[in-house]
Amino acid sequence: MRPPSAARAAEGLAASRSQVLELRDPVPRVLTLDLTRDANDIWDRIRRGFGMPDLDTEAVAEQQLFYLNRPGFLKKVFERGGRYLYHIVDELERRGMPTELALLPMVESSYNPMAYSRARASGLWQFIPSTGRNYNLTQDKWVDERRDVIASTNAALDYLQTIYEMHGDWHLALASYNWGEGAVGRAVQRNLAKGLPAEYSQLRMPEETRNYVPKLQALKNIVAQPELFHFELPYVPNTRHFVTVTAPAGIDLATAARLAEMPLDEFIALNPSYNRPAIAQANSLVIPVDRAERFRARLAEHESSGKQWRTYEMRRGDTLASVARDFGLSVSELHQINGLDARSRVSPGYTLLVPNGVEPDGAIAAARMIPRNAALDTSTIPSASTADKKDGRKGAQAKDSGKTRAGKASAGSRNRATGKASSGSAKAPAKSGARVAPKASGKSAKPAQKNQKR
Repeated sequence: MRPPSAARAAEGLAASRSQVLELRDPVPRVLTLDLTRDANDIWDRIRRGFGMPDLDTEAVAEQQLFYLNRPGFLKKVFERGGRYLYHIVDELERRGMPTELALLPMVESSYNPMAYSRARASGLWQFIPSTGRNYNLTQDKWVDERRDVIASTNAALDYLQTIYEMHGDWHLALASYNWGEGAVGRAVQRNLAKGLPAEYSQLRMPEETRNYVPKLQALKNIVAQPELFHFELPYVPNTRHFVTVTAPAGIDLATAARLAEMPLDEFIALNPSYNRPAIAQANSLVIPVDRAERFRARLAEHESSGKQWRTYEMRRGDTLASVARDFGLSVSELHQINGLDARSRVSPGYTLLVPNGVEPDGAIAAARMIPRNAALDTSTIPSASTADKKDGRKGAQAKDSGKTRAGKASAGSRNRATGKASSGSAKAPAKSGARVAPKASGKSAKPAQKNQKR
């Protein structure tokens, strides 16, 4: 027990004979952990799993101030993340990984699975195409699993485990996730050769990477003690939010959303990986737990109706105009549904998505919500590059050849910024004392540029 005078001094109430006693505002109540009870909500559960050493630097204070000065943005993004947090935390606990990592998608994408960068990084965890392929994320004209919540989370945690085992330090692992493990390894070796500490805060690195861990630490501090910062975290229950349900080929996303009794945008937020507005092959759909049983029953009724979408393989003599006419579509509608544009030239053997006894309006509405960069099928556009032709690839696909692992990108192509798909994002300060407010208009603001494509 401290003597009363010591206790009062600690509370700011003590005064010497020559001083006037000044009463200060009461110290705000700070959340404490009681591990003997179940977690109150997902934030309580995340706090219990914190396992990384804390970083206490000026950069952390700057990032923390940036977030706290934008409570509306912070709350909006945390609410968006509520759809995905239970699944991410569950996977982290299963693997024995620190639960701070559940906050990393906020740094990467503002919890927006449709986020897309200038370096072609995509999804919650912002994988570039090459690293996505290395971690078995399918990327074709039908799906892009870099946007799939379940598949991309598994891939991201696999990657984080790998680079943590490489460095033996979570801060260095996070720097590697942002900058590339090879670049971080070389920075460590440079410090060791000079007899300098090899820890994260002592390394020479790009400014964006230097601010990367501070951003995560700032979010960790806010989640750890929200009352200390007079911030109220949105309530996110510590319960499973969604399950997967097998869906047949031929159902479009708008119909699936109707069967699940969900607004189309909310349904796509749980099923963001589809590059087309209908499922070409039997696959799984992510459905909220409380709607799954009714969805299965209604799905069975829908299957019996025979109304569905099907694939049509272009034949010799076919044109996009003739196919559109045969299936009751305009050419523009056929383009939109299949991710084509006016430059697209399809040849015999090319597979199109077409309606079979179903009204196309819902699928067209869903197609408008698929990011243009994802929907546009550049594989149908002839390439003018001889090198691309020799490589056997066309268009944008050929440009990614040779980039087979994270960190292997030229300095001139490393900048990465979340594009317009990252709704609600804000730009964090990259330099000391910087103050960059998010755009006041309905349009999203671009987050800070990234130095490394993942």
